[in-house]
Amino acid sequence: MNKKLKIAQVAPLWFSVPPKKYGGIERIISFLTEGLVKKGHKVTLFASGDSKTKAKLFSLAKKGIIPLGGEWEDYWWNLWNHSVAFEKWKEFDIIHCHWGIMGSYFQRLTKVAVLHTMHNIPSKNHLRWKVFEYYKDDLNLVFISKSEKRNAMIKPKNSWVIYNGIDISEFKFNPKPKGHFIWIARVSKAKGIENAIKIAKKAKIKLLLAGQIQAHQKLYFEKVIKPKLDSNIRYIGELSRDKLSKFYGQAKALLYPIEWEEPFGLVMAESMACGTPVIAFDRGSVREVVKDGKTGFIVKPFDKNGKPNIQGFVKALKNIDKIKREDCRKWVEENFSVEKMVDKYEELYYKILNKKK
Repeated sequence: MNKKLKIAQVAPLWFSVPPKKYGGIERIISFLTEGLVKKGHKVTLFASGDSKTKAKLFSLAKKGIIPLGGEWEDYWWNLWNHSVAFEKWKEFDIIHCHWGIMGSYFQRLTKVAVLHTMHNIPSKNHLRWKVFEYYKDDLNLVFISKSEKRNAMIKPKNSWVIYNGIDISEFKFNPKPKGHFIWIARVSKAKGIENAIKIAKKAKIKLLLAGQIQAHQKLYFEKVIKPKLDSNIRYIGELSRDKLSKFYGQAKALLYPIEWEEPFGLVMAESMACGTPVIAFDRGSVREVVKDGKTGFIVKPFDKNGKPNIQGFVKALKNIDKIKREDCRKWVEENFSVEKMVDKYEELYYKILNKKK
């Protein structure tokens, strides 16, 4: 029987763990932390002071720094957070870092096992890959999809894929939706909000848009998105967790016509957990998260002219009633539960530690 571990979970300080609203990374860290505590491990969570956890909480910032007006480009707080976690390395069997490759700066200065989860990766020409390349032979790296791993510009010696998991109990299955469709994500072009609006207008459907508008996207929303809204296409704001289940469950389908290589896409799993199928462009992790023809439809992202395949999306949308909502729920239960994710990480911790001996 494996011994219980002393584990450090190092979260970014952008939002609380779990987040009040937006914050997919923070939500996954919360699920993992609480799951490990439930299994009997001694966990210390390095996160903002407004975080809620059954683990030991260590905080340098009283609150998440983005809600306090901090900037995404300001890495000082997160560097500080990582440096303090590594100063305490003798207290842990393993340190698990969740913010890019920041923990690798300190990894060679300690003797403790370290794991990094890549919740997002830079674009292919980003200079950050130079840093990744320097440290790649020392890394224990988790990617959150096979697609993300393929798209990475480094091939570390030790890497694995562990899918994100959701708390399925938070999402109520709804067998009888209403007649409208939904889109939910950060408000940005990459997340496909413009495409979703074009699809809705082309198909003449009702569409509800939801999601956080970050400070650097406010002008984009006001100039590009807001003028396109009307009585059939409405933006309803950012939703709290207690409102998500109803939002997903009442919809006929989630539209996800993304314009980037999505590393995972929690909203797809959350939607399917409520029985609501997903229609998405075939980019990033979509083919791993959605079972084409069974839990939704996967659409070629570009038409013959190299533009977003709006017509193909509309065609798929008209066939949405062929999807059985029960199959959507079952798919998530079998593949994307919190319990499965926690088990996979626990198994990996032991594997890394046994190898390090």
